[in-house]
Amino acid sequence: MSMPTLYLIPVPLGPGEPEVVLPPPVLERVHSLTHFVVENAKSARAFLKAAGTALPLQELHLAELNEHTRAADLEHLLEPLRAGHDLGLLSEAGCPAVADPGANLVALAQRAGHRVVPLVGPSSLLLALMASGLNGQCFAFHGYLPAKETERIKALRDLEGESRRRRQTQIFIETPYRNAALFSGILQTCQPSTRVTVATDLTLPGETVCTCTVAEWKKKAPPDVERRPTVFLILA
Repeated sequence: MSMPTLYLIPVPLGPGEPEVVLPPPVLERVHSLTHFVVENAKSARAFLKAAGTALPLQELHLAELNEHTRAADLEHLLEPLRAGHDLGLLSEAGCPAVADPGANLVALAQRAGHRVVPLVGPSSLLLALMASGLNGQCFAFHGYLPAKETERIKALRDLEGESRRRRQTQIFIETPYRNAALFSGILQTCQPSTRVTVATDLTLPGETVCTCTVAEWKKKAPPDVERRPTVFLILA
């Protein structure tokens, strides 16, 4: 008998048909599963309906894991594995366990000796880096920068300094409704020669990726990033 497995299943970065961004073997694996841990049950059901499942949606077992999940509750989420069922882990968008609370479940599964298999799918971070023209040999992802302006300015200065010292691409994101404020902060804080990439709506019909120096960005109309999923990259 094969060992029950935790499958890490990427999902599309926005509305659309899953088969556009997910290979057939990934969709076949989704079809075969009946137990899932998901970041958001509503969006997970929409994805599973579009991808197709072995059972009707109402017969699937979905448990939520998000930023509100207590550490003490993680063990319970692995119960399907202990009962002999394969388990799928879904983020709300993109790759699970990357900038995602699912990483805690993966760590627990690893410690418990369960088999963990990552599946192929879209990662906004890597897609943005690929299209940026910045240094793809040395890079770091920093998640969300501070929301407070003074703390955000300090963080940007620190990241720019680290980028200059190590020739390292710095990657970060923001809550979509604060994207415009973050972009403005980058232009106000970083040096004119620092290159800045703004990658928006990756894999979606409105996808745009543009890299300019700070000085060049200041001469252009600001990018339309408000309330749109965006990845920011800088290289000093």
